Amino acid sequence: IIDKAREQISYYNKHTILFIDEIHRFNKAQQDALLHAVEEGLIVLIGATTENPSFEVISPLLSRCQLLKLEMLTVDDLSKIIKRAIKKDVLLKQYTIQIKNEEALLLYSSGDARKLLNILEITFHLAEKVGKKCVIDKDLIKKALEQNPLYYDKKGDYHYDTISAFIKSVRGSDPDAAAYWLARMLEGGEDPTFIARRLIVLASEDIGNAEPYALSLANAGFEAVKNIGMPEARIILSQVATYLASVPKSNAAYLAVDAAVAEVRKSGLLPVPLHLRNAPTQLMKKLDYGSDYKYPHDYEDHFIEQVYLPEKIKNKIFYEPSENGRESKLKSYLTNLKSRKREK
Repeated sequence: IIDKAREQISYYNKHTILFIDEIHRFNKAQQDALLHAVEEGLIVLIGATTENPSFEVISPLLSRCQLLKLEMLTVDDLSKIIKRAIKKDVLLKQYTIQIKNEEALLLYSSGDARKLLNILEITFHLAEKVGKKCVIDKDLIKKALEQNPLYYDKKGDYHYDTISAFIKSVRGSDPDAAAYWLARMLEGGEDPTFIARRLIVLASEDIGNAEPYALSLANAGFEAVKNIGMPEARIILSQVATYLASVPKSNAAYLAVDAAVAEVRKSGLLPVPLHLRNAPTQLMKKLDYGSDYKYPHDYEDHFIEQVYLPEKIKNKIFYEPSENGRESKLKSYLTNLKSRKREK
């Protein structure tokens, strides 16, 4: 196609429009192959996808395209589609169709006209016909779906929006909201191990040293979910999620490592202080590697003041413990050590 597009420009000065439906199905290498042609202007690329392009389309290609987001159809739009289908469909228009619970159809479709028409067709075929009359009610819709009509896209925006709502509810100390969003994901068929992994990250990032046990519980929950599976895994996830939502929060450890990473990138590889260096050989010992190191356990309270950071940043502070939960004890202990340093 790209070769033909090049010929069209060279011989006829015509541009080629390339439309790719479901472009998210192209792997990275296939998308990379389009990049040069788009940059040169050999093709006008139009890609359509039902997934979030931020995750499914490579950044270099996405940055060279204009993104047009198509919103979900409104309730009024969907209602018009139902009426149009009943009026114009080759089969449906032969019957007088009464829909007693249109809201249930709209709930199942979740803004997707194709899903709406599919369930309408299924319920029509299941319905008992009296002459040319047909009645579709909520019970018939439930029968067609074999469960309450819930929609959850495990790969698209709903997936990311719902897990985001779940994590933010736990972080915000709302166990009720956490249980609700957990149920939404599980009822939609979300992988329970995905949820469990996210809870492990949250336990360190958002709870940290305010309640160190949270990480152990989250990790144990992950192992239990893997071993038990659904449907019982929902109980384990609920226990972990509600516990994490109910304990004190701190992101001090998370902020500490990010601040340290920023410092490393800023200042580069600063030399390790001599007294902290390893001295496995006689030559290194002669160079005073490790010679002035003070072993803390040889001193009162297993502490002795000495510099552990590179000389250039020896007064930097990365970890600032909060007053929340058990971390307040860590803060008190570290504050006490600092006061002892000042006294000396």
